[in-house]
Amino acid sequence: MKQFSVRTRQRMQMVDITSEVSQCVEETGIREGVCVVFVPHTTCGVTINENADPSVSADIISQTASLVPKQGPYRHTEGNSDAHIKASLFGSSVLVPISGGRLALGTWQGLFLCEFDGARTRRVFVQVIPAQEG
Repeated sequence: MKQFSVRTRQRMQMVDITSEVSQCVEETGIREGVCVVFVPHTTCGVTINENADPSVSADIISQTASLVPKQGPYRHTEGNSDAHIKASLFGSSVLVPISGGRLALGTWQGLFLCEFDGARTRRVFVQVIPAQEG
């Protein structure tokens, strides 16, 4: 398993981590299999979406903030209940096929760490699982 850190700068932010994950996959030398990307945090998530146009990330952040506002009738007393809810909606992991030693993402797809309670330093775990021969 490999890992790297991401420093976020805003309370809500989507950080493109495609290059870092791709590098982790390349370092394993595995040509065919799957890649698990996991964030061990309860107030951030990970997702796959368009990474060609930054307005897509901006739209996702703004609409997520509208759907789950920072202030609400929350019982959690730390003041970040919205971040926990948002992280649950996005999820803490994604699974990506590996083909020819590379992530098998679509033309416009990228991997994003989704920060909902920043600014913070977040860890990202990358586990590459080779395909079974047979």
